[in-house]
Amino acid sequence: MRTVSAREANQQFSKLLEAATSGEEITITRHGVPVAKLVPLGGQATLNERERRRRAALEWLRSEALTGGTLDDWTRDDLYDREADRRETPGCE
Repeated sequence: MRTVSAREANQQFSKLLEAATSGEEITITRHGVPVAKLVPLGGQATLNERERRRRAALEWLRSEALTGGTLDDWTRDDLYDREADRRETPGCE
């Protein structure tokens, strides 16, 4: 568990938020007195699900998207359209 001042928390909020997302608890103090705690929401199960989705996306890129090309051949819209099609197809996960 890390302890930071309110000033430091304000200046480094993005980094502290990422640390909390990774499972770290951060206590925020004002004039040395603990006033708040930043904790992960959802715990390890949420992190595991996010990692599973990230790995699935990378696997899809390796197996389907990059066949005969490179990632540079795909636009953001191409990838978004592929995801939208997948959601609209029954039984496709």
